[in-house]
Amino acid sequence: QVQLVESGGGLVQPGGSLRLSCAASTIIFSPYTMGWYRQPPGKQRELVAAITSGSSTNYADSVKGRFTISRDNAQKMVYLQMNNLKPEDTAVYYCNRGDELRWPWGQGTQITVSS
Repeated sequence: QVQLVESGGGLVQPGGSLRLSCAASTIIFSPYTMGWYRQPPGKQRELVAAITSGSSTNYADSVKGRFTISRDNAQKMVYLQMNNLKPEDTAVYYCNRGDELRWPWGQGTQITVSS
């Protein structure tokens, strides 16, 4: 059973930065596209950033230019650097596979952007 553990969330003022981390307990990690998802209050979960095995990246328009996804295949980690945070970025953030399959979801990490 794969486990995903997200960390790094918290309360931040608008314009601030945070770096999220995700640890994956899986034997095979490097071939998979990985993604960061978020679920704002009362809304559906959405994909905000993805990174392929070759480290090509894609971003939702709402975060392009502000968020950067990266990965460390040796450590089986995925990261999300979030800059210039806005109140609309408030959500629970999750990592998971970014292709058509999903591992069991982790607990996520809460990001609250507020002054």
